[in-house]
Amino acid sequence: MTQHHATSHAAPASRERRLGDPVVLVLSIGFILLFVALSLYDIDMVADTISAGFAWTAATLGAYFQLLLLLTFFIAIGVAITPAASARIGNLATPEIGTFKWLSIIMCTLLAGGGVFFAAGEPVYHFVVTPPAFDSEPGSAEAIADALAQSFMHWGFLAWAVLGSLTAVVLAHAHYDKGQPLQPRTLLYPVLGERIMSGWFGGVVDALCVIAVVAGTVGPIGFLATQVSFGLHELFGVAAGYGTQLLVLVALAVVYVTSAVTGIHRGIQILSRFNVILALTIAATIFVFGPTLFLTNAFTQGFGEYLSSFFSMATMTNQTAPAWWMQWWTVFFFAWFIGYGPLMAIFVARISRGRSIRQMILAVAVMAPVATTVWFTLLGGSGIHYQLTGAIDLTEALNNFQFDVATLTVAQALPGGTLMALAILVLTTIFVATTGDSMSYAIAVVGSGHDEPNPLVRAFWGIAMALMAGILLYMGAGQISVLQQFIVITAIPVSLVLLPSLWTAPQAARAMAREQGLSTRRTPEPDHG
Repeated sequence: MTQHHATSHAAPASRERRLGDPVVLVLSIGFILLFVALSLYDIDMVADTISAGFAWTAATLGAYFQLLLLLTFFIAIGVAITPAASARIGNLATPEIGTFKWLSIIMCTLLAGGGVFFAAGEPVYHFVVTPPAFDSEPGSAEAIADALAQSFMHWGFLAWAVLGSLTAVVLAHAHYDKGQPLQPRTLLYPVLGERIMSGWFGGVVDALCVIAVVAGTVGPIGFLATQVSFGLHELFGVAAGYGTQLLVLVALAVVYVTSAVTGIHRGIQILSRFNVILALTIAATIFVFGPTLFLTNAFTQGFGEYLSSFFSMATMTNQTAPAWWMQWWTVFFFAWFIGYGPLMAIFVARISRGRSIRQMILAVAVMAPVATTVWFTLLGGSGIHYQLTGAIDLTEALNNFQFDVATLTVAQALPGGTLMALAILVLTTIFVATTGDSMSYAIAVVGSGHDEPNPLVRAFWGIAMALMAGILLYMGAGQISVLQQFIVITAIPVSLVLLPSLWTAPQAARAMAREQGLSTRRTPEPDHG
């Protein structure tokens, strides 16, 4: 019953705004045009401004970002173990998407190019430059567990929880049970009420979240162009200049725009499934034919160290760690994930119809992070092994933050050599494509406020992001520093949109359970929630 009720609410909006909310479109497109114009006018000024904003944000708001992620994770787990978490999303008795497909889409979209890009290089970096939370000798056997633990901190439970646990619960309840649009502004509805939903302020909120995701997605698209052009140069002798990077961008855009236009049930699913199968094949090959015993021990010790040093790593600030380290590592990653938060939550709520709240939270905040740590151990742990035995030496490349070099060097040292390097390049490309298509889709959903946005709008956003990546790569002369810094600044307004979900998500879960006749079994007195 409720399902039909919700859909009937959403239908008028979809007919009214087939192409989108004018405020969202004007602000987000206006931002891209302004950014491009200023870059053409004075590239150094834009880069310097971004750099100054990045340093200020990291120093001033780093601890706030860390606390937001910590609270999100622990409150999400709290919600998952309550009886209310048995409530089903969208009032469907059976899931809309099968379990393997569903988990594939979550893993591909959220882990994406960033995780594949950093999986080989980051653990090796922390191995050769001991992270501030530890005091092991760089490059020693003791440093192995510390290096993996630090990588797990950046890509583990906290990172994933902020991408679609509490926020997805709030959006699922608002959209499927109350007929509110799948837009970031809906996250603020329980706090600010009807005013925000219909007024210009809601459009501004949506636009800020769209800008953050554009910045966050342009990052991996740019990372990929540098990585693939370097890979083609190393493997096949292709010139590794800006021209090659542009060709890679065009090819990538064609793939993910096609996928985004065909939608969640076709393109996005097919790409995600293919990629998970490829990732599992690569993982199995590395584990079976690579340094198996070393990897098993490294994972066991690294995960143990991650759990035992969890709070010291998660709560480290500029007072206890070098400022440059915090801003380029923990704060950068956490801000990046915050920027993705609202749109990722829209995507998770959209693909999780028929799942229970518990399934959705555990898949996003527990299962996916554990899978990520395994992936980081296979690629990064192998990198550490080869660094330790002297088969490769990445010290200089990583001190210059050349992660494209790291990934390829580790890949070539793996069993299969060139073939493995090629497979990992293909994997990275499709991972970034799945991020590009799902974000093009999510941005189009935000603009239109309903589940089936116009294919042309999806295509527009996909092309716009590739175009912006091309400009940013040109500005950063193939380096990714400008892309990284820009991501952190956009996290400031988005974090304020995510903040209310810390208390509105438990309320939404209880409300869903009550409406489905599941809740308040243990509380005979009247409900005050």
